[in-house]
Formats: sequence, structure tokens, C-alpha cells
Amino acid sequence: MDMIADILLVAGALGAGFYCFVLARRLSRFNDLESGVGGAVAVLSAQVDDLTKTLSAAQSTAANSTQSLQETSGRAEAVAKKLELMMASMHDLPTAETPPVRNVMSEEPMFMRHADRTRRAQ
Repeated sequence: MDMIADILLVAGALGAGFYCFVLARRLSRFNDLESGVGGAVAVLSAQVDDLTKTLSAAQSTAANSTQSLQETSGRAEAVAKKLELMMASMHDLPTAETPPVRNVMSEEPMFMRHADRTRRAQ
């Protein structure tokens, strides 16, 4: 009985050893930098670095654009205030009288002599 127990114990140990050997080979292929997950992690790490650089460049560009937009908005508000003052001052001017509109179709032609022509000719 002891002999059978020892044989089963050695068989179990050999089975566990073989199982560990297979797992070790799979793990080494899994962590391979060329084709395994290790390579994927390396590629993703490089992409994260590139995205970080791109994001910082975009943030600086956005900050510059915001500053430029604020300056332009400030100038536009100043011009709008000047235009409001000009429009307010236009209300104080007298209105020009518009000549009466005549209906050309209903009236007969009207001829006028210009006295200035005779004076200029002399």
C-alpha cells in the first residue's frame, strides 16, 4: 500500500512539474516583446507618450487662441461703444429736407433755361 501511495505521489509530482513547464512556456510567449502582450504594452506606451505630447501642444495652442480671441473681443467692444456714441450724436443733427417726389408719368415735360450758361460764355 505504501508503494502504491509513493507511485501515485511521484506521478502527481511529475504531472504538476509538466503542468508548470507548459505554463512557463506559455507565459514566456505571452510576455514576448515582439508578438506577445509585452509588445502590445510597449506599443501602447509609445502611443500614450505621443498622445501626451500632442495634447500639451493642443492645450498651448488653445490658450493662445483664447488670449487672441479675448483681445479681439475687447477691441470689438471698444469700437461698439464708439459707434454707439456716434449714433447718439447723429440724433442731434438736423434732418435734411428731401425734395418732393414727382410723378414723371403724369406731368408734362418741363424745360428750364439756365442763366449761368450765358454768363460763363462771356
